[in-house]
Amino acid sequence: MESEGKGATPPRGLAADALVLGLESSCDETAAAVLRGDGAILAEAVLSQEREHAPYGGVVPEIAARAHLDHLPRLTQQVMRRAGAGFADLAGVAATSGPGLIGGLIVGASFGKGIAIARGLPFVAVNHLEAHALTARLPGLLPEGPPAFPYLLLLVSGGHCQCVAVEGVGRYHRLGTTLDDAVGEAFDKAAKLLGLPWPGGPALEALARRGDPARIPLPRPLLGRPGCDFSFSGLKTAVAHAAARLAEDGEQGRADIAAAFQAAVAAVLADRAAHALAAMPGAGALVVAGGVAANAAVRAALAGAAARHGVALLVPPARLCTDNAVMVAWAGIERLRLGLADPLGHAPRPRWPLEALAA
Repeated sequence: MESEGKGATPPRGLAADALVLGLESSCDETAAAVLRGDGAILAEAVLSQEREHAPYGGVVPEIAARAHLDHLPRLTQQVMRRAGAGFADLAGVAATSGPGLIGGLIVGASFGKGIAIARGLPFVAVNHLEAHALTARLPGLLPEGPPAFPYLLLLVSGGHCQCVAVEGVGRYHRLGTTLDDAVGEAFDKAAKLLGLPWPGGPALEALARRGDPARIPLPRPLLGRPGCDFSFSGLKTAVAHAAARLAEDGEQGRADIAAAFQAAVAAVLADRAAHALAAMPGAGALVVAGGVAANAAVRAALAGAAARHGVALLVPPARLCTDNAVMVAWAGIERLRLGLADPLGHAPRPRWPLEALAA
């Protein structure tokens, strides 16, 4: 075993039967997973903190960090048992180390480093955004097969909204990002304005099914404009005005606003993705990740944009679009295959842009 400051250095490449433990604690899900080097998922678990945060209408960082501290060791032990493995069987440990809520990142990264130190294993400090970017490459996950580099990633979640050119492991070029709210955050805020519970995305989508998206005109920020950036704050304000104006319309009025909001978001995302595909003519696929990828209207709009550009739309299963440890373990495997690991002194980062990564 090498010094604790440097950590174990993995050989270039990773055996197909090697086991990697992944840990996720960047926000309000505590997760652990064990994957084989060939991508087989041996065991996975996600513990949601939704009940703890719901009374506050959003994630409370202190509560999240304490929950990770309480649950991560037990959850990891459960996953290891289900995988039929002991810590001595591991070939590496990967833990989300940013971006995210710093308290949770410290808990997960420190726990992962502790296992790496105890067993003399290489440690991979996983960038949460890179984990999303590489999930679609997990073998056997998609009927179309894993996408080859390069491809376009559209990351749509509560904390991020970006178009990213994925050129290889550690090689990313951001084509556009949000100028204000992330799209998942916009869904939560619009839902709150309509009196819906947190998290707002699923509740708003359910309400929108009963609404008329054409009844209420809402803005579609940056639609048709050059570039690949996003903006949702003006749309959120328009929802607030519409909700006040139609307060007497009751449930149908709320449903029509929800449908109009969802249609506007879907149109904007498809437009921005189309611009990004035009700026990346070598892209072989449009990969979508993040919680908003579960929205049916959004997926339909993006499928149309992808088809018009002659590329496949690839969306991982819903459980792997939101925060999970399978994607963390797989990102670790992708890096360990290249002989890449991180020093045990690597500090978690609440902000960690993809462009700062280097393979």
